[in-house]
Amino acid sequence: MEKLTVQQIIAKIENQEIFHAVAEDYSFTIKIEKYVHYVCGAVHNGHQFRKELWHKCLHTEYERWFEEDPQTKQMVQTHPIVIAGCDSRFEYDLNRAPENAIYTDAWGKQLWKTPLNEEEIQISLQKHANFYKVTHALIKKLEALFGVVVVYDMHSYNWKRWNREVPTFNLGTGKVDNQRFGESIEIWRKTLSEIKLPNKIKTTALINDVFKGNGYFLHFITTNFKNTLVLATEVSKIYCDELKQIMFPEVVNTIEEALKIRLKDHAMQFYTKHKSNL
Repeated sequence: MEKLTVQQIIAKIENQEIFHAVAEDYSFTIKIEKYVHYVCGAVHNGHQFRKELWHKCLHTEYERWFEEDPQTKQMVQTHPIVIAGCDSRFEYDLNRAPENAIYTDAWGKQLWKTPLNEEEIQISLQKHANFYKVTHALIKKLEALFGVVVVYDMHSYNWKRWNREVPTFNLGTGKVDNQRFGESIEIWRKTLSEIKLPNKIKTTALINDVFKGNGYFLHFITTNFKNTLVLATEVSKIYCDELKQIMFPEVVNTIEEALKIRLKDHAMQFYTKHKSNL
């Protein structure tokens, strides 16, 4: 891995170079081992939190971790193209539009002891903007190369806060072209439902049951690129104890190993079906 400026990362994408980089401000990573028709994203994977903001933040480190999506990058790390956030969504949320990316409160609790000043806000918003400059360059290149692209937008959610049974996997499809991509969406739902998890964990996969896919990462890509499907994929936090902050590595590894095969197979099915319809 190398440290690169946003301009250097974009230049490498435009030149179709193979590379693995972290942004020079350490806000996100991107890996391209091969130019293929699919991307894995983990925008809420990050946990970093700028030290100069520590004294202003009312939320504890655990409260931040509880609302982040730990290990979602690891679940897809074997795939050729992976882009992931490094910073906590409590500094700025990559899955929200710029005007809403800086929280004032989070999950019913005030976030800052005193409001952030303009300089503090702009530092975070610049990192948000840089991530999307790279995202735009990446999808633009892949659509030019392959015609159609599928993005696996990986998230997790806290199942214990719900007072009903919720699915192991939830697909949010409210903002994508279901008429065009409906069959591919259903195939992805079905293959997720077939993953066998350890510790007698039940596997279910539903569409728009818990979340409907309203995130900015999906919105940004589908607004700018008409031949790219974004699959907003939420896994419930059955892979950790969300109340005790304990990870279950055997579950994370099982999901990673399953997606190593199932995600790749789904991406090929998607490409075979939709490439011919351009």
